[in-house]
Amino acid sequence: MPIADAHVKGATTVAEGSPTVRRRELGALLRKLRKDRDLTVDQVTTYLECSASKISRIETGQRGATPRDVRDLCDLYGVTDQAERERLVGLAREGKQQGWWQPYDLPYSTYVGLEAEALSIKDYDSAVVPGLLQTPDYARARHEGAFPRLRPEIIEQRIEATLKRQLLLTRDQPPHLWSILDEAVLHRVMGSPEIMRQQLQRIGQAMEMPNVVVQIVPYTIGAHPALDSVFTILELPGVVSTVVYVEGLLGQVYLEREQDAERYSRVFERLNTIALSVKDSRNYIARISRNYGLITTAWPETIEG
Repeated sequence: MPIADAHVKGATTVAEGSPTVRRRELGALLRKLRKDRDLTVDQVTTYLECSASKISRIETGQRGATPRDVRDLCDLYGVTDQAERERLVGLAREGKQQGWWQPYDLPYSTYVGLEAEALSIKDYDSAVVPGLLQTPDYARARHEGAFPRLRPEIIEQRIEATLKRQLLLTRDQPPHLWSILDEAVLHRVMGSPEIMRQQLQRIGQAMEMPNVVVQIVPYTIGAHPALDSVFTILELPGVVSTVVYVEGLLGQVYLEREQDAERYSRVFERLNTIALSVKDSRNYIARISRNYGLITTAWPETIEG
């Protein structure tokens, strides 16, 4: 069965539009209009009689703008073309809509909002299978190891949200997912050997999809440029362009500068060159999966590579 399956309660599709992306698109356009007029944020706040943080958050897409805000800014920036004004107001309205993920109150909801409209997703992970490829049991085992501990009902909500996220891989015009995993991901037992066997089989199934690529960086490579990092490069439509998402104990970081995107893209290209080929990665994943299937009372002894 493909990635999106019957575990998703009452869901067969998820809307492709993302208010998160609309807010960032609107913010980028408004920032360009301000700079084209050679205005500072302080000058704009004086005109609108609002705080500088409000303008900054609107321009970075961290908060939505009201249609009234947009009309006032269009007046200030000298936007007289009615079609352009309506387009900006439309983005403001779309940015205020609720994404399907918002009721779940996810700590990474901004990421899910960006992912929902990504054209391509390039992911490197050194410890866990990415959410778009996780089985429910694997996701549950991961959440049960979180600190501070999550309540059982919260864990189930997050699993449901993960499965809804996975629907984007099978929608019309899905994003291209390219996931490079450190070999450690295959050996870190989440829950039990049986859960790991099913998880690796799921990855193998995903690799049959035309829009999914998975590669493994083997231990034998030794040191490499992303040894102490995990990151995701999201290619987005329109002016929002590329966002690099970096996650850790300190929280989530979103990098949007062109030089940051180029740096992480070069690292990802390097990982591609040192990783096993897609064919060899598929065979290696299948071999480790079979090893898990052979483990019974011997677990948790070391799994042979």
